[in-house]
Amino acid sequence: MTDVSTSRTAIAARPAQSLFARLKLRELVLVPVIAVVMVIGSFVSSSFLMPENLLNILQQSSELSILVIAQSLILICGKFDLSLESTVGIAPMFAAWLMISDVSLGGSGVGISGYAGIAVVLATGLLIGLINGLLVVKLRLNAFITTLAMLILLRGVTLGITNGQTLFDLPEPFLYLGNAKWAGIPASIWIAGLLFLFFGLMMRYHRIGRAIYAIGGNPEAARVAGIPVERITLGVFVVGSLLAALAGLLLTGRIASVVSSQGQNMIFYVFAASVIGGISLNGGQGRLIGALTGVLLLGLLQNVLTLSQVAAFWIDACYGAIILLALIITRLSGETPRA
Repeated sequence: MTDVSTSRTAIAARPAQSLFARLKLRELVLVPVIAVVMVIGSFVSSSFLMPENLLNILQQSSELSILVIAQSLILICGKFDLSLESTVGIAPMFAAWLMISDVSLGGSGVGISGYAGIAVVLATGLLIGLINGLLVVKLRLNAFITTLAMLILLRGVTLGITNGQTLFDLPEPFLYLGNAKWAGIPASIWIAGLLFLFFGLMMRYHRIGRAIYAIGGNPEAARVAGIPVERITLGVFVVGSLLAALAGLLLTGRIASVVSSQGQNMIFYVFAASVIGGISLNGGQGRLIGALTGVLLLGLLQNVLTLSQVAAFWIDACYGAIILLALIITRLSGETPRA
């Protein structure tokens, strides 16, 4: 009798878990919030639920989506990369600078082709990721401070090589992925969706994905288990920067130019989407499907606020307040966070 009473007391003492947690759907806790935002949007403007507007939301969110994939992989691995937003700017900017043959327009005078420019974008992203990874993995520098310094450095280089000018009149092949449509849907949406599918499946079912979770959860235990911690962590930084460079290429194609401030402040929204989507800042926790819901929520919020004709200087305040609310909902609906 005493054992039964003790068991009942222990069960009653457990923190109540939400339906999402019990069904192991914690990553989908933002779905009701997204539904509420869509209902509000339909009342705000009759054009909100029009297919053209929804496609516009998805296209404008595609670059952020790819950055969120990159940051989520790095966070799950137990690291940070603040320099992703600068990679979005410097990778296409450096390529554009090499492609423009007219020095008076801010170019280098070299005049490489659009296809070569795409290769330069990806190579630049790879190099930045490799440098970040070596500094963090080999020299064991703090990832947060290292990538913050790299963010500032790359932003300064981006401004320096063009004297702050906007580069335009770029070759069509270079702009193709950002403005093309496949089956009536912008190519950037297809690319972001396929990347989410690929990395989501990899993280869930492939041994490398499981290794990334293990490293983020306990790197020493992962090392003892025979996982090549340094090599995988370095690879995650490289992949993250490659994805950021790709996001910069898509953004450049969408606006048909490269602005000197391209990517600026995107890292805040990247972290917001990742965290409210269930990616842990402590590493080793979270799924990309949750991060995707975070991206969708931010994209819908921005569109609703714009259609509501909220004054521009109030949008960021509204944005921040709603993100905090979504974060609280996510926390209350999930498991107790680690210290």
